[in-house]
Amino acid sequence: MSTAILGMGVTGQSIARFLRARGELCATFDEQGGKSMTADVQIGPLDAKKLAAFDRVAVSPGISWHHPVLDQLRAAEVRLCSDLDIFLESYQGELLAITGTNGKTSVTHLLGVLLETAAGGVGVGGNIGQPMLDLLSEIHPSPRALLELSSFQLQRCHEAHPKWAALLNIQSDHADMHADPEEYRASKLRLFAHQSEGDTAVLPVGDSFDDLAANLKQRGVRVRRFGYGNHADIGSTDTDLFWQDGAGVRCTVPLAELHLIGSHQQCNLAVAAQAAADCGIHEAVIREGVTSFRGLPHRLQLVSSHGGRDWFDDSKATNPDAAAAAMAALGSVVWVCGGVTKGLDPMVLLDSVRRHVHSMLIIGKKQAPFVALAKASGVPWSKLGTIKKAVLKASQVQDSLLPVLLSPAAASFDQFANYAARGDAFKQAIEALK
Repeated sequence: MSTAILGMGVTGQSIARFLRARGELCATFDEQGGKSMTADVQIGPLDAKKLAAFDRVAVSPGISWHHPVLDQLRAAEVRLCSDLDIFLESYQGELLAITGTNGKTSVTHLLGVLLETAAGGVGVGGNIGQPMLDLLSEIHPSPRALLELSSFQLQRCHEAHPKWAALLNIQSDHADMHADPEEYRASKLRLFAHQSEGDTAVLPVGDSFDDLAANLKQRGVRVRRFGYGNHADIGSTDTDLFWQDGAGVRCTVPLAELHLIGSHQQCNLAVAAQAAADCGIHEAVIREGVTSFRGLPHRLQLVSSHGGRDWFDDSKATNPDAAAAAMAALGSVVWVCGGVTKGLDPMVLLDSVRRHVHSMLIIGKKQAPFVALAKASGVPWSKLGTIKKAVLKASQVQDSLLPVLLSPAAASFDQFANYAARGDAFKQAIEALK
């Protein structure tokens, strides 16, 4: 079988490595090019006629599913696929999968740690950073694979069938890559399209997921709902984290024993705990895991206590819903915000800003959407532009020693390579104050 691979970032390169190691014919294409690409990459505008000569075309997540050339290939009935399709063609073990707008990396990471204690361990890959196809290069692949899956990977996949799957949330994001919110939601729900009797699905509590839960139950899928409050199967209350063991008995851990703050992060811990319990991991191991987990960098992370105030790096909050959750977790904050909105309107944060924000310090190159939000909210605000200036201004706020929260509600690529670089710049600016 011959394969054309579109987009030669991390995913595209992993597809090429995998197929070539198997002796399959493939050719690589990228519209932009880059320093890390091999010499055989064909760089320039994509040509539908040339691509149609291949048996299939593997599309990397960074390429819009609505690219005009892909539309031409669909019209010519050329098979389009993803790295997930190619992975599933070869993997024979048990598949566990996590998706959602926010929190999926944290859940996947913690669950991967917990499942390392199971016989045969676990292979962890996908959107979390380790390309899933690289898991198949191991001499003895694990009997179970845990994949973090983005909306782009699911949108491109034909028949994913996870034994255990969780959807953490569907919040406004990637409006620049999906045609509309309905398409974004549909891509996430594809994770459950082929689940059947004996499988497990974990969904948020809420009316918007009730129909999906009912449909899955009719197919014989075990459905668990998570959220805040005792009405959920899994989640957190004002005092405890809870999940169910293999016999359906409720297990609890006091919130005071956790390192993560915010009900959104604590519910993520509960989902990871439930997945581990469903896979037969001993309760003592799960308890140790959730109480020792300190979270991942740039996710509501306390990075300094300087000048009488705490400084929190939540640079991973690249959409409004993530920023709202961080504000609510801290109560009242000096908010550092701004960046590339990805087609999302920060004005949806108006109520959160009025309730939780003492003052807004706006960064980024295009600040108008956040200035409009500041004016509408009535809170004090400043246009600073850079992280360094925002941190200096935050240190000079005199009438409050509230925590300073970098939770931008926007992407970083107007000023930084990625959200991690933005978070690192925040920490460096705080250190410079000292």
